[in-house]
Amino acid sequence: MKRFLRILSPFFILIIFAGLAFILLSTQEAPEQKEQQEKIPIVDVINIEQQTVSLNLPSYGVVSPKYKTQLVTEVQGRLISLDPSFVAGGIVKQGQALAQIEPSDYEADFIQAEASLAQATAALNEEVARGEVAKIEFKDFDNGLPPELGLRIPQLKKEQANVKYAQAALARAQRNLERTVIRAPFDGIIKARIVDLGQYVSLGTNLGELYDISFAEIRLPLSNNDLAYLESVDNPDTSVTLSASLAGKSFTWHGNIVRSENVIDEQNRMVYLVAEVKDPYLRQQRGENELPLKYGSFVTAVIKGRTVEGIVKLPRYVVRQDQVAIVKDDNTIEIRSVNIVRTDVDSVYIKDSLKDGERVSITDMNNMVAGQKVKLLGEESEEPEQELESAPENKDEITVAGDQ
Repeated sequence: MKRFLRILSPFFILIIFAGLAFILLSTQEAPEQKEQQEKIPIVDVINIEQQTVSLNLPSYGVVSPKYKTQLVTEVQGRLISLDPSFVAGGIVKQGQALAQIEPSDYEADFIQAEASLAQATAALNEEVARGEVAKIEFKDFDNGLPPELGLRIPQLKKEQANVKYAQAALARAQRNLERTVIRAPFDGIIKARIVDLGQYVSLGTNLGELYDISFAEIRLPLSNNDLAYLESVDNPDTSVTLSASLAGKSFTWHGNIVRSENVIDEQNRMVYLVAEVKDPYLRQQRGENELPLKYGSFVTAVIKGRTVEGIVKLPRYVVRQDQVAIVKDDNTIEIRSVNIVRTDVDSVYIKDSLKDGERVSITDMNNMVAGQKVKLLGEESEEPEQELESAPENKDEITVAGDQ
């Protein structure tokens, strides 16, 4: 009997557990079915406002002098003095003596030329006197006009030519003497000095390089299409704002576009405008927190373009494939194509496509479709407040029901 019970005990256990499972399944309540709510995306918008803007053109360039020259010797000799300002970075004024070549030989040539001119002048005066005597001698000449040789006219012309020759030699000697002093042809800054004191220089030796500081020029490249945004393509007389970082701070300078080079560069297919800045080194007037616009600086430029009315300026990322997402009054999406006038690095300029007061979504519109229901960013805080207000009422109702 015991053996029989051991054999049947597993079956009894299975039957008991099967009965319990049946009871549990039969008493199980169905889960409460909740209605699935549609998820409405939340977007941020900006209100459209048309404005009158200047379609400014960005560019860049390197500051360079309007005039620069090589200081070259016109006579030869040994350098006996150099001005302290004649160093790299030195500021010099027009006519300032920068270097002196040994003038002794040229002073001697000048004195010799003066003596030669004095001799020629004396010989001319003597010949003039002889001519007067000859006129008196031929006064009673009865055979017609007296001969030119008799009146010493050829001799007079010869002496006059000798005087002119001596005058030219004196002028040349004077110029060579003056050229022993090398002077600055204009107000400028010394870019480099190549020679040293005591060095012998020959005719045409390069002493250094001088940059003019009255005007600075910057060549600004523009694409051929950007020229359409200027007031005048042939005469682009407009203002330009230059900016650069110096000494860890950002500084700006103002200039004007003075001309176009009117040639398309073969390598980059760009057209160059030339901007001009007056007194870049602030020699005439310098205000507080101003720094000179140094030659060789790399600057970014903003060229003032033509003024256009009715322009809407939007962030560049808002526009996708020339379309924007409009949020209508009923909070549905409208995908609208827009007329883009121009774009720059950060913004898109749109005309004749959007009206004042319309709302444009600045949220990513890749997943948006026309007619889609959306919720504005400012509206998402209203529903939680309503839920919080309704929660105590529900709680009170449950409490009262429990009391009853």
